[in-house]
Amino acid sequence: MNFSHLLLCSVPKKEKLLEYGFCQQGDVFVLKKNLDNEFYAVVEYQPDSLNVQVFEIETDEKYALLDVKNARGAFVNGIRSKVSDLVSNIVENCFESADLKSQYIEWLESYLKTKGDYPWEDKENFAVYRCSNSKWFALVMRIKFKNLGFESDEPVWVVNLKADAEKIPMLVDKKSIFPAWHMNKKYWITVVLTAVTDFEKLKELTLRSKQLVEK
Repeated sequence: MNFSHLLLCSVPKKEKLLEYGFCQQGDVFVLKKNLDNEFYAVVEYQPDSLNVQVFEIETDEKYALLDVKNARGAFVNGIRSKVSDLVSNIVENCFESADLKSQYIEWLESYLKTKGDYPWEDKENFAVYRCSNSKWFALVMRIKFKNLGFESDEPVWVVNLKADAEKIPMLVDKKSIFPAWHMNKKYWITVVLTAVTDFEKLKELTLRSKQLVEK
């Protein structure tokens, strides 16, 4: 099972991973842990991915149904639930999380003196921040990780910003900055409002977006 989307929300602490029981092999951290009396999980973290495989204790054979999307039933769902519980426990104990959304909104309102407005009915998940010319330079929204290319329906707060077209290929790292979701990818980017995003870089990108839109 692929849990790489969690790396967009929180930053792993290597010393905590080692304390938890992970073994380090270069940039790769590996944990082997029994799920029950029949199966064990192998959790592998590296800078760009977090994956879990499950094996039978008696035979060491991989439990292939875990990654078959169409596989359903109480048994396979039970294994998936145990894997998810293990990963949640690892994240709780070994990762540092931070939601930048509130901090970012506060900065927009205090430094840029702008209040969000809500052009759509879904006011809880979307807010637009505009320049003096009434055009928006920041679209704050809550979307799903799968909208960024990950296999997860979990929500994440992001902001769409305008950027210099020639710089976008260099800006997009698919870790904190992504091709714009639901906007022109040639001129816009999507930045996640989580612990993986450098707040100073976020402010810099926002100021540049405002400059470009005001032009």
